[in-house]
Amino acid sequence: MLTNSFLMSLIRSGISISMGILLLVITSYLLYKVIKKTKEMRQRKRFFKRNGGLLLKQQEEADSSLVGKTILFTSSELEKATNNFNENRILGRGGQGTVYKGMLVDGRIVAIKKSKVVDESQLEQFINEVVILSQVNHRNVVKLLGCCLETDVPLLVSEFIPNGTLYDRLHIEIDELPISLNMRLQIATEVAGALAYLHYATSIPIYHRDIKTTNILLDDKFRAKVSDFGTSRFVAMDQTHLTTLVKGTFGYLDPEYFQSSQFTEKSDVYSFGVVLVELLTGERPISLTRFGENRSLATHFMLAMEDRRVMSIFDATVIKEGTRNELLEVANLAMRCLNLTGKYRPTMKEVATELETIRMSHIPDINQSTSGPTMHAEDLPVSLYGESSSIFLSFNSNISQ
Repeated sequence: MLTNSFLMSLIRSGISISMGILLLVITSYLLYKVIKKTKEMRQRKRFFKRNGGLLLKQQEEADSSLVGKTILFTSSELEKATNNFNENRILGRGGQGTVYKGMLVDGRIVAIKKSKVVDESQLEQFINEVVILSQVNHRNVVKLLGCCLETDVPLLVSEFIPNGTLYDRLHIEIDELPISLNMRLQIATEVAGALAYLHYATSIPIYHRDIKTTNILLDDKFRAKVSDFGTSRFVAMDQTHLTTLVKGTFGYLDPEYFQSSQFTEKSDVYSFGVVLVELLTGERPISLTRFGENRSLATHFMLAMEDRRVMSIFDATVIKEGTRNELLEVANLAMRCLNLTGKYRPTMKEVATELETIRMSHIPDINQSTSGPTMHAEDLPVSLYGESSSIFLSFNSNISQ
């Protein structure tokens, strides 16, 4: 009996000890989870503050119309959407970061821009892009869906545009039919319309400041979508934007802005003019094969216009599908956009209207031979070349070196 009682006592003691240990393990685990969750929450708050969350709130406080416009995604949502930012989800890399393809829980396919580790000035640029895009609603501007600020680096979530950039379509070998003239005119018209919207239809004018073919995306129907508003600015009516550091991309940079550091709506017009010449010629903005002043596409185009040989530098597809009259009309418009003096350039409203007129007149003539009156390069007014071609040529020669 004593032995049995002793054994029972040992068993009960063992059970008590086991229960105690189990309870201790469970308590320790729960405490660990609570501590871990608390640390993660604190870390997310630190990241949110560091990545511009307070700056975003300040923007909203300064303008009540911004409140609720920007959706804030959680880090777990975007990790799940990209399979923990798997390498095979990368769509592209750039100076500001990496873009991933992702799928949200509701099935939407999105592009997630993961910024590089940013300094304070770049952080302001990122939040600026969020604020600007949250205000924009245009069919030819990439739609911002939201952002995530609780990760190590900030993330920007936008609609996914499947057909890549206009630059890739024009300059990189793709096993598809070349872009038709009608498609080029349509893309140009859509981009011009988007810029006209940004300049005139938003509550405060927006200057893009980095218009180039790598920032023009093409959707599933090859409609143009203007993207990358990181360097864009809201600007009060009838004012220019004075900067201490000239921003933009060589080959597209307005010479007047380069000299004065004063950015106006006409600086976007100049950059668009370069895009228009790219569409006409199929050439890169800075050539890898031409030398000297001709390395700059804008200069190369300008010299060809002055020498009355511009038709010789047009893309073969453009020559095949367009009439001489149509092509010189577009060239004429491009030259006006590239005028050295900003005040003599057309507005983006005027550019969009002229391009739409040219495009609509081209559609019935796609399968017809050249007809109607022919415009020769020598008929183009000299004033189109600007007041000082030599300064223009010098500028483009310098930046291409």
